[in-house]
Amino acid sequence: MALPHVGDPARGGEMGAPASRLDPARARQRPLPTPPRLATHGPAKIIAMCNQKGGVGKTTSTINLGAALVEQGRRVLLLDLDPQGALSVGLGVPSQHLDRTIYNALMERNTPLADVRVQTGIAGLDLVPSNIDLSAAEVQLVSEVAREQTLTRVLASVRDEYDYVLIDCQPSLGLLTVNALTAADGVIIPLECEFFSLRGVAMLVDTIDKVKERLNPALEISGILATMYDSRTVHCREVFSRVVEAFGDTVFQTVITRTVRFPETTVAGQPITTWAPSSTGAAAYRDLAKEVIAL
Repeated sequence: MALPHVGDPARGGEMGAPASRLDPARARQRPLPTPPRLATHGPAKIIAMCNQKGGVGKTTSTINLGAALVEQGRRVLLLDLDPQGALSVGLGVPSQHLDRTIYNALMERNTPLADVRVQTGIAGLDLVPSNIDLSAAEVQLVSEVAREQTLTRVLASVRDEYDYVLIDCQPSLGLLTVNALTAADGVIIPLECEFFSLRGVAMLVDTIDKVKERLNPALEISGILATMYDSRTVHCREVFSRVVEAFGDTVFQTVITRTVRFPETTVAGQPITTWAPSSTGAAAYRDLAKEVIAL
């Protein structure tokens, strides 16, 4: 996919004057309706949180979107598909000391996902943890029959219990990420409002297109989520404008701004919706939850 050119400020590239004067994120804001409550739950919509670039807010967004969906009466399963186990750490789960993780569910036929998941401190929000053991799965899955469908098979046993399954993918486009894309109904791409993040989106979209063509015809990009946004910098505003120019309504209206609250929540092992419920970050993820439910 060809993306609109963004001038590189390090090389004196052109920075658009309109974006420098106005906040394009604020200009897109519209009132969001409150979603209706559910009488029953399931089957779950599976969403992969995916970007091969690290440090773009994937894990933070997975945790906080999940918690915000629960506030809207949805049952949510968070699945940590990153060997670094950041999702587990961010929810206060000591995954390094667990006997069973997502690795066991993927590689052992006699270990159902229900035996691996753990409860978080939030009712209605469950977690399938991960740790460094998962790094071996990338190699071991290569010799498996229908290796790309392994996660799809594993999730089938619990899908009817939840309204959403959010998969926190590792920052790569390897076999684990392909498994997540094959199992998913949609992909949310967290995108840091920074020049080099924008450059990598085309590669990710190409991978999504290949998975859609060969493995999962139902796969769609649910939305692109702008993260670490700072309206005070011309560069952030310029990059955001170019993302909207390239992807249009696929870009979520909700924008996640930079705040010191997010690192605090990681230390606390809680979502921002419970750690700092009145913060702008919590409000943003509540808005994102409304947009996701409306998809």
